[in-house]
Amino acid sequence: MYTPFLANTSNIPFGIEIDRAEGTFIYDKHGKKYYDLIAGIAVSSLGHQHPHIINKIKQQIDKHLHVMVFGEYSQGIQNKLAEELTNLLPKSLNCLYIVNSGTEANEAALKLAKRATKKSRIIAFKGAYHGSTHGSLSVSGNENKKFAFRPLLPDIFHLPFNDVDALDFIDHKVAAVIIEPIQGDAGVRIASFEFLKKLRKICDDNCILLIMDEIQSGMGRTGKLFAFEHFEIIPDILTIGKAFGGGMPIGGLVTSQKLMSLFSSNPALGHITTFGGHPVSCAGALANLEVLKKESIIEKVEEKGKLFEKLLSHSTIVEIRRIGLLFAIEMESPETVQKVVEGCKKNGVLSFWFLSCPESFRIAPPLNISREEILDSCKIIKKVLDDL
Repeated sequence: MYTPFLANTSNIPFGIEIDRAEGTFIYDKHGKKYYDLIAGIAVSSLGHQHPHIINKIKQQIDKHLHVMVFGEYSQGIQNKLAEELTNLLPKSLNCLYIVNSGTEANEAALKLAKRATKKSRIIAFKGAYHGSTHGSLSVSGNENKKFAFRPLLPDIFHLPFNDVDALDFIDHKVAAVIIEPIQGDAGVRIASFEFLKKLRKICDDNCILLIMDEIQSGMGRTGKLFAFEHFEIIPDILTIGKAFGGGMPIGGLVTSQKLMSLFSSNPALGHITTFGGHPVSCAGALANLEVLKKESIIEKVEEKGKLFEKLLSHSTIVEIRRIGLLFAIEMESPETVQKVVEGCKKNGVLSFWFLSCPESFRIAPPLNISREEILDSCKIIKKVLDDL
């Protein structure tokens, strides 16, 4: 099944030999069909092979692929993507820097915060996941994923997530606070309104930049384009990735033009990327935004989430944590989760684990999943739960 010439990330990969994917489904080389309820870990949020996205990618391929490192040439597809995205955001988030991935967006955000404030102290939160490059790993919270790669960045402090009183630790010595408004890998832990409001005020009072990592929670996953909209606050820097590209690899750093301009001097080329803003990835991202707007998909997310939650009610489930179509379903033990995930796979439904929350399994289906597909896939999951 696996070639020794291709690196594996673990000794127990999920092990499906992919043939093709279409809509809500993945097909293996033996012809078996699976409901894809994880969407590549919240990446394929419009399902697989959406015709509008595929068409726009093909059109861009016919024009040109990579022509120059990001920022040196004016490329229409990059400019259009930046315009369309920032038009959907608050006025202070009016400038997009396009990178290759979510973790690179977080790396750039941390660099920009240090450059802007001339301070080095960064506040992050326990349970956080921001990526696996050195800087992103430094502000992530899972020590099991970090210990083998130390020393990491200095001057990083982790506070308890959602602990309002713990925020009093933050003072004027801090350059930036980086936070997921919805902690994904920790098992869908949702920040409280009070917590984020106080955090925003502390940052304002102490000239601290607030970085919101919406790599997993963005692009409609929570029932808003971005999760920060639920909390009536605006970050200084927004990082995006995963579903942003409509299935193509891309990330982004969004902030004000004034703040972003600091990357262009002292030193010039303060952040550079060869393949960031690749025109084919930009075409996928632009098409993704167009579909989200044209088909009114985000407006239906919460209704679908409630239907999933209702259908999945079962005596073996300890708790369902959910916002929009992002689910953590907690079971009595990691061993039970293993049985559920493997049982679902055997019966044609793909769920998955969390790195930092082994007692729960993950569901993050395409946002445009149909009611019939929800009913049928949940029927399969319930049968697996019945057989535990």
